Amino acid sequence: MAACARRAPVVHLTLALAAAAACSGRPAPGAVEGPWFTDQARESGLDFVHFNGMTGDFSFPEVMPPGVALFDYDDDGDLDVFVAQGQMLGGRAPGDALRRPPSPLVSRLYRNDLEVRADGTRTLRFTDVTTASRLLIRGYAMGAATGDFNNDGCVDLYVTNLERSQLFRNNCDGTFTDFTQESRTEDRAWSISAAFVDYDRDGWLDLLVGNYVRYDVNEEKPCLHSIGSLRDYCPPSVFRPQPGRLYHNNRNGTFSDVTAPSGIAREFGPALGVSTADFNNDGWIDLYVANDGAPNQLWINRHDGTFTNTALLAGVALGADGEAKGSMGVDAGDFDHDGDEDLFITELAREGHNLYVNDGSGVFEERGAAAGIRLPSLPYTGFGAAWVDVDNDGWLDILTVNGAVRHTADALTRKETFSLQQPKQLFRNAGNGRFVDVTGQAGAVLKVPDVSRGAAFGDIDNDGDADVVVANDSGPLRLLINEVGSRRHWIGLRVSGHDRRDIVGARVGVVRSVSTSRGAAGHTIWRRARADGSYGSANDPRVLVGLGDIASIDKVRVEWPDGRAEEWTGVPVDRYTTLRKGTGQ
Repeated sequence: MAACARRAPVVHLTLALAAAAACSGRPAPGAVEGPWFTDQARESGLDFVHFNGMTGDFSFPEVMPPGVALFDYDDDGDLDVFVAQGQMLGGRAPGDALRRPPSPLVSRLYRNDLEVRADGTRTLRFTDVTTASRLLIRGYAMGAATGDFNNDGCVDLYVTNLERSQLFRNNCDGTFTDFTQESRTEDRAWSISAAFVDYDRDGWLDLLVGNYVRYDVNEEKPCLHSIGSLRDYCPPSVFRPQPGRLYHNNRNGTFSDVTAPSGIAREFGPALGVSTADFNNDGWIDLYVANDGAPNQLWINRHDGTFTNTALLAGVALGADGEAKGSMGVDAGDFDHDGDEDLFITELAREGHNLYVNDGSGVFEERGAAAGIRLPSLPYTGFGAAWVDVDNDGWLDILTVNGAVRHTADALTRKETFSLQQPKQLFRNAGNGRFVDVTGQAGAVLKVPDVSRGAAFGDIDNDGDADVVVANDSGPLRLLINEVGSRRHWIGLRVSGHDRRDIVGARVGVVRSVSTSRGAAGHTIWRRARADGSYGSANDPRVLVGLGDIASIDKVRVEWPDGRAEEWTGVPVDRYTTLRKGTGQ
């Protein structure tokens, strides 16, 4: 153990993983034939290419979209894909754009027509059902959030926007209705990330919307590159931030704006990422808001409809050196198996990503550098990200999608108007508090430079491992199919109510027996049913837990958002099981 405590830098990937495994007691992954991820977007029918409408004026909103959502809108057991697409800014004509736009300029909904044959082989196909779904998104669409706000068992869609966000009610027949005005959720602020969350434990999903900055396309502020007099995209600091919104669900199809009485209007910044979790382990969901160039907020739930921002005292408002960073994507998860929710946040290039480790009480320590994340992330501007167990070994890894927001001086000198492409990154959890950058062996698609923004995570082909849909600004949608996770054992769980709705916010513990020097002992892997996190995107609400070489589990414990808990035994592995509230012990 002394050698482990004195770890020296290891530059060779295989040696690094082996050394980490030796210190943690966790087996090294071994040789894996073929890439970990392959891009199957085109061959499966996801033919979407985003268009940002750039005209050469470097309008600030052009660099921020799009987000993407994975959700089972038709309740057939597989994940469908929604991707945001905006109209031209400020009423400009498509002919004013530097690139030829697709026709028409509409956000897209793709139905997953997954075919699984008796021998387990499968064919992944998507069908564009945008027109049939009646999803009519106006303005400059940015991202999405998903959740069943009216408890009818069908997942609804909230689309964030530069000008006017919209709430679409799922009619449970393959179509949607714009329910924005009826629901009283119309917000004419620039919003990107949002989350459905049951913050008051009444069984109905409320809505948190993170708003960015005050922007008027008719009052565009010209900004120059830091080197020379060449025009470039502005930083957010030249605009005023605006407060987000918290809407309380009235249980009758309407919401009330409780932003002011809840207390979250008191402190705010230019919000880009939101995450909801019980950070202080008191049984009530809290709210975390990641801001671009301003201190972040951790809103601790006071159980009475109000919140207190503890971010500064909790150690998650600023970076390790006490500076406000350009925070974009965010996700919460228990990466170190100690039973509490830790935070990962993507940052601006030259800042390095942040890893905030929770002590269990809602107080955190920033360990990005010590964990081996800070240094390799310095060249990149990260957006969409998540805790995701790529290889199903039971430990949460990190995948980030990247893309710059300002040009290099050389690119501007060459009159390049959108040279912001960067590769993606995958950090493998070594099981000892450290991570190893395994991008090089994860597949060629991760090395492809894109202006990546939104990323949605979920098991798209229902084979037991986590896949990723990446939405690129002014570029093609990418579908990263996981080729390695299903080689190990896993358990998939959908936690729902009697009304068949997904109960997001539920805490799920998978108890498995592990061998120790004193015999068998129970070990619990905790996960949270959630659709939020990342950047402007919505994730698979099912819980997917990798089991490695363990072929059975002892039991599953679910701690519901209302404070009650249930347990199930005999839950099978290597398949999905629905656990309905009220049917456990």
